[in-house]
Amino acid sequence: MENQRQPKMPEENPIIVALDVPDWPAARELVDELYPVVSFFKIGMELFTAEGPRTIEAIKAIGGKVFLDLKYHDIPNTLKGAIAAAARLGVDMLTIHISGGTAMLEAAAHAAALAPNPMILLGVTVLTSIDGDTLQNELRIKEGLEDYVVYLGKMAIESGLQGIVASPREVKGLRQALGKEALIVTPGIRPSWGTRGDQRRVASPQEALALGASYLVIGRPITAASDPLGAATRILEELSGHTER
Repeated sequence: MENQRQPKMPEENPIIVALDVPDWPAARELVDELYPVVSFFKIGMELFTAEGPRTIEAIKAIGGKVFLDLKYHDIPNTLKGAIAAAARLGVDMLTIHISGGTAMLEAAAHAAALAPNPMILLGVTVLTSIDGDTLQNELRIKEGLEDYVVYLGKMAIESGLQGIVASPREVKGLRQALGKEALIVTPGIRPSWGTRGDQRRVASPQEALALGASYLVIGRPITAASDPLGAATRILEELSGHTER
């Protein structure tokens, strides 16, 4: 496929487009328009439940990368099987809830290490729709949100995961605690010209990278735009002057 507008790219394109759409035809339309300006795509619960593994296979077939965001949280043996199945599909990134504990995380890391295809395991800290009040009053976790996210992040890396999913508001603390090698993938990315939506802990793409994010998961500002390619191009052009990664 051919794209007329080629932006000035950053050294590495940090955008992962969230295909939070109800079916594969809608997702395929976005992939066809955005690839190769964007080559990394997130498949979440809605799309995977509706269409299954063929979504992964189709993206891999054109040379794209897949972030499978199903936020696994189960007993270690069940999770090991799910990790092996995802690896066979060629998944590049996969999410696991850190709150499942070290035994679950270590089992997942072991399964990924045995897979023939390399796969990055990302630990989910606290969903971006949750704020400090929700954490303390509903979930009864009395630790401050940022401290709790850092605690979970350390648990994930020490258990063998390669990275973390966290709000941009916790990226700075995580980067300081985890060092330069850990990947930090940030949802809740909203350009200054985009809408906030239902996420509470958000930042602009430039802010997130400056704080130390590795990848930016961007959904509606691109996928709901009247011109998705134009929106992605605009974000990349705004990031092109950013050199601190």
